[in-house]
Amino acid sequence: MIAQILLQTSAGGGGQMWGNIILFGGIIVIFYLFMIRPQQKKQKDQKKFIEAIKKGDKVVTVGGIHGKITAIEDDTVILEMERGTKMKIEKSSVSLEASKKQSEKK
Repeated sequence: MIAQILLQTSAGGGGQMWGNIILFGGIIVIFYLFMIRPQQKKQKDQKKFIEAIKKGDKVVTVGGIHGKITAIEDDTVILEMERGTKMKIEKSSVSLEASKKQSEKK
């Protein structure tokens, strides 16, 4: 009796192995579609935005500082806030365009 049970379990093992491989493959595909791909798209859009900023744009930094770009150097931006205060920041710390943010609220 035990010999028959052992023979049945060993004979069905090959089909179960393929089922597990397909299951793990499906999990990897779903993980890629819902986690990795959207993050890559977001990074690509952010890089395009940083390359497209120009003098006079109103922007918001990663830290939440609102200002207007007065000058652009290699990897830095001069940002003018209220009352004429100017700040030199890295281009990569510019998060989004302030005028787009305000139009989304309306």
